Amino acid sequence: MSELRERTIQALCAHFASDHLELEEFERRLDVAHRTTTPAELELLLQDLPALARAATAGLAPSPPAPLPAGREELRGRSRVVVAILGGVAKRGRWVPPRQLYVYAFMGGAELDFREAVLPPGETRVTVLSLMGGADIIVPPELGVVTSGIAILGGFEQEDAAPPPGDPSASVLRINGVVLLGGVEVSRRRPGESARDARRRRREERRHR
Repeated sequence: MSELRERTIQALCAHFASDHLELEEFERRLDVAHRTTTPAELELLLQDLPALARAATAGLAPSPPAPLPAGREELRGRSRVVVAILGGVAKRGRWVPPRQLYVYAFMGGAELDFREAVLPPGETRVTVLSLMGGADIIVPPELGVVTSGIAILGGFEQEDAAPPPGDPSASVLRINGVVLLGGVEVSRRRPGESARDARRRRREERRHR
C-alpha cells in the first residue's frame, strides 16, 4: 500500500508539472492520497488523467521533493495564513507552500514539514508570530535555511545551521518573526526519518568526520 501511495503521489506531481492539474485540485488529490487507506481510491485519483503521463511515472522509485515547474510560480499564491489557537495545526507530505507563509500561534503550535514540499527556485518566507506557543519546522538536509527573529522569554533554534547556497536558482527558506513565551525550532531530517533517527545519524556523521 505504501509503495502504491508513493507512486500515486509522484504521478500527481508529474501531472501538475505537465499542466494537467490546477493547484487547488493538485493539493486536494495529494491530501486524499495521504489520507486514504484503500488502493481503489488511489487508483481513482489518476483515472481521469492522461494515460501516457501515468505510465511514465508508475515505475519510479521514491524521489526527493521536486521544485515547482518553471512558469507555474504564480499558481502557488503570494501568501497564506496558518492559525493555531489553543491547539495545533500541521502541514506534512507533498504540499505547495506560498511565497509568504504567516504562522500565528496563541497558546498552540504549528508543525511545518518541508521534507516533501514542492518548493520553487528562490526564496520562500515563513513569518512566525507567537504568544505562549511556537512552531516546529522540519527541513531536508540539503535545503538552505536562514533564520532571524525576536524572542522574548523564548528562542529561535536551528539545528546544523548552514548558509544558503550560492546558486540564485536554488530553493531557500527564510524564517523570521516574533516569539513571546514560546519558540521556533528548525530541525533537519531526511524523509521518513524520526527525530531520534536524525540525532543518531548526526552522531555517526560527526564520528566519521
